[in-house]
Amino acid sequence: MSNWLISLEGTQAGHNAALILAVSAAILHALFGALQKGRHDPWLSRAAIDICYGLIALPFALFVVPWPEPHMWPIFAGAWAIHVAYKVLQAMTYTRGAYTVVYPVVRGTGPLFTVIVAGIVFHEHYAPLQWLGVALLTSAIFGLAVYNLRHLTVNRDRLIPALGFAVATGALVAAYTTYDAWGIRATADPFTFLAWFFLIDSFAMPLFSARRLAAVPRSDLGPLFKRGLLGAVVAFFSFGSIMLATRLDRVGEAAVLRETSTVFAALIGWLVLKEKVGLVRALLMGLIALGAVVMEMAG
Repeated sequence: MSNWLISLEGTQAGHNAALILAVSAAILHALFGALQKGRHDPWLSRAAIDICYGLIALPFALFVVPWPEPHMWPIFAGAWAIHVAYKVLQAMTYTRGAYTVVYPVVRGTGPLFTVIVAGIVFHEHYAPLQWLGVALLTSAIFGLAVYNLRHLTVNRDRLIPALGFAVATGALVAAYTTYDAWGIRATADPFTFLAWFFLIDSFAMPLFSARRLAAVPRSDLGPLFKRGLLGAVVAFFSFGSIMLATRLDRVGEAAVLRETSTVFAALIGWLVLKEKVGLVRALLMGLIALGAVVMEMAG
């Protein structure tokens, strides 16, 4: 499968596959964010997810995929550091703001930074209409932030810090998207990168949340780790899809298209988490998705 996937790089079939993978990642990432924001403390949810996907990744890393080349270990160390910072900021964001408020800002800020950084790192160039798509997406994000600042009444005293953490988290999204795209291109087998990434990435959050995990009543451990197992499966397919998309096609386009996740996040927040979205916020989230679509279609 690895050889077949690599053969698609730089082809129209590879572009089409990257498109499907990026949209799949969008749907799955919205679900993943809801799982972390849902019933349990986001720190606990993330720790449970990481424990589960580390255990799942272990046999694949050791016995299924080829072992990483020596030059990959420093790359894994860098990826680990960036993802730890991202997950800490993400947990701090979710503990301060409603999911439908902070999620679009996190996911929408990331593509703007990613497109700029990918242009520098990978020498990607975009048409004027594609930049219009990015501008639509970014304008909708900041419009959403302004609307929330003016109209939200619940936890208003925590809204400004939540939005600040959301923007910072979006910057880390851009950092890990670009860095990991470079990392997955640096190894011969992309599945080697994915298996070892998940294994290495699984240690930090359980250690950071050790006291919280120890305080969880035994009766709550089952539901927590059921959520963790589901989140782990979603994470494999979500992160794996977007990383494979960045190997097959341009990093910036894949990153922007993934942010159609805001539409799915709005639906999850409304239908599952019972959060009020409202017409204006729903329209702004839709404009974020429209910007992503324009970016892709104009390419």
